[in-house]
Formats: sequence, C-alpha cells, structure tokens
Amino acid sequence: MKKLYGYWLTALLGTMLVSAYPIYMGVKVIDLMCTVGNVPKENFPKYIIPYTPIVIALLFAVAFMPLIIKLTKKFAVLCASICSLGVFLASELLFESKVIVADKVMTTLESWQMVMCYVSPDMYETRTWTAIDVLMGEYSPWFKLHFYMISAVIIIAVINVIYGFATADKSKYKALILQAAAAVDLIGLSILACFTAFFRDGELTVSPMSAILMAMYFISLGATAGLFAASFLTKKKKALSVLVPSLTASAVTLLMYIGEMCLLSGNLYILGKGFFFEPIPYVVLSIADILIIILSGLLTALACKIINKK
Repeated sequence: MKKLYGYWLTALLGTMLVSAYPIYMGVKVIDLMCTVGNVPKENFPKYIIPYTPIVIALLFAVAFMPLIIKLTKKFAVLCASICSLGVFLASELLFESKVIVADKVMTTLESWQMVMCYVSPDMYETRTWTAIDVLMGEYSPWFKLHFYMISAVIIIAVINVIYGFATADKSKYKALILQAAAAVDLIGLSILACFTAFFRDGELTVSPMSAILMAMYFISLGATAGLFAASFLTKKKKALSVLVPSLTASAVTLLMYIGEMCLLSGNLYILGKGFFFEPIPYVVLSIADILIIILSGLLTALACKIINKK
C-alpha cells in the first residue's frame, strides 16, 4: 500500500503539471464570463474545448485512484473510466452551453467549435463564407460524435496506463507501454489539429499535407482504442488477443468517418485527386478511406502480436 501511495502522488503531481495550462485557460474563460458576460473572440482559447474538460476528468480519476482501487479492486480501470467520462461530459456540456463567444454576433461555444473543426483558426477571418455552405450546413449536435469519441478514447487510454501500472502484473507492462505511446501520439496530433485543423482551408478536397495528417490521426485514434482492448486480452487465444483489438481499431476509425460525415452534412474530406480518392457511390467512403480503416486494424494486430510474443 505504501508503494501505491508513492506511485499515486507521483501520478497526481505529473497530471497536475501537464493540466496546469488547460486549467488556467478554463479559469480565465470563467472569469471573463463572470465579469464581462462573454469571451471576446481574440481572447478565446480555441483549445479549451475539449482539453479543459478532459484534464478535469483525468484529475478526478487520478485524485481518487487509491479509493477507487480499494473499493473496486480488479474493476478499478472500468469504474474510473465510467466516472471520468461522466465528469468530462458534465463539464463539457457546461462549457458548451454557458460560454458565449463574442465576434460580430454572439454565439454559444458549441456552435463556435463546429466552425473550428473544419477550418484552421488562422483562416476563419480570411475565408469567404456563403449563405449556403456545404461544409457547415444546418447546425446539428451530431457533429460532436467524433469530437466526444476522441475525448473518450484519450481519457480511457490515459486512465488505463496510469491505473494499469498501479494494479497490473508485469506481464501486461508491454501492452501498457504501447498504450502509453499510442496515447501520447494521439494527444500530440490532437493538439496540432486544435491549432491548425490540419491546415484545412474549408474546402472538401484537402492538400497533400492535410491528407497525410488526417490519415495519421484516424489510424492513431483507432490504434489507441484497439490497444486499450488489447491490454485486457494478453495471454488469451489469438482470436481474442489479436482479432478483437484489431476489429476494435477499425470500428473506431469507421466511427470517426461517420462523425466527420455528420460534421460535413453527409460529405467526407477528399484526400486527393483521382479514382483512388473519389467517393464510392452510395458508400461515401473512397478506396483511400477504406484502406485507412483497414490499416488501423492491421497495425493494431501487429502491435498485439508484439505484446503477446513470448
């Protein structure tokens, strides 16, 4: 137990350190809302959503880790993940509904974040907006499907790593190390996307750089989810330890595409020119998109073989 408390204090201090800036931004926005009544566009930290709610959820999980482990034992990761996802959703919805961004017109944060999802922040002012914009369409809360899914994958992956090293036996350390690497990669790409929207210009056909970054992101998201499943299936039969995580990775990547389709009013970003990148009739996905979904599963399967190698 003494060893657990030492680990817990280290994890808590580390989480607080990396959470300091998102928490500061959240406090800053709350202060503006209380004193001014809205957040001026130039003072709005575009990365407050979803990172402040994410770190609030993670701080909750880490702060109560000894208690959760004591009460739930082998179900600690599951319990901490469910509770943290509830904390994330509550704080996220609170920010979305209460924070008002002031530009030429007042708008709630959830509508503002929709714009930031598909055009890079530095192009918001220069892009010519039309009355009927295929990328915006009518506002629908379904656009947040991919938004919430990314946040959920980050939260459960980080909790799995922190709790895993505290409770799992050494046979699972290899899986946890790969899970940690995948989570760091996903978080890094998410931060880059938040600042740049992967350099998208608001058009359906994206640049080669944007296409590469988007493909990397989709694969990283799927692999992170797949490795989460893999960490619970070590030393199982190959059908479980390899197939289930790889299918999980491909399924999550497919869900990401569905979320993107909701954001883009039934369309998907086109990653290049030519037959390979053209949407397949009645499917919306292109051959390139299908290969990205498959590749996410294949890379996860390869990682699972490394994990289960004696």
